Amino acid sequence: MKVYTKTGDKGQTSLVGGQRVSKCCERLESYGTVDELNSHVGVLMTYCDDSVDVQYLLDVQIKLFIVAGYLATDNSKREIREGNIVTSEMVLELEKEIDRLKTLAPPLKLFVIPGGSRAAAFAHVCRTVCRRAERCILRLVESGADVDDNLLAYINRLSDYFFVLARKLNVDNKVEDIVWKRKTGLDK
Repeated sequence: MKVYTKTGDKGQTSLVGGQRVSKCCERLESYGTVDELNSHVGVLMTYCDDSVDVQYLLDVQIKLFIVAGYLATDNSKREIREGNIVTSEMVLELEKEIDRLKTLAPPLKLFVIPGGSRAAAFAHVCRTVCRRAERCILRLVESGADVDDNLLAYINRLSDYFFVLARKLNVDNKVEDIVWKRKTGLDK
């Protein structure tokens, strides 16, 4: 397999299925941002000491490949079959992991400022890139592309996952969350 093909030198690339599109189109922006998120998840894994977290993050990376592959495929060429779509079961599994992680951090009372431990700070980077990926995918939908509801739900929940993971990683590293408090004229 060639690393370079020279077919994209003028700003065009091919979707899965062969359709040529601009490298600036909404579809490329959406799956490119998912790819960026996947790379950030790889970095986050290097900061995690808990093997359960690392294994779950690896599973997230595998699912992000499914998401990116789906988004990279021309709607008219897409074959819906097991292994190349996000399922409702994947969304439920993610929700269960979010619920599990929530039990490992103190109750949330105030807004959390991104940061704390290095691992938590990077989980927040993943959260924000995930939110950007979600916005890109929604722009793709608004441009007329058909995107499966489970994929949209998965990406939406995934950013929530990174938030609760960040809080859990701060607990693991014995670092308190940094909370945001609004300064008012009454504060002394």
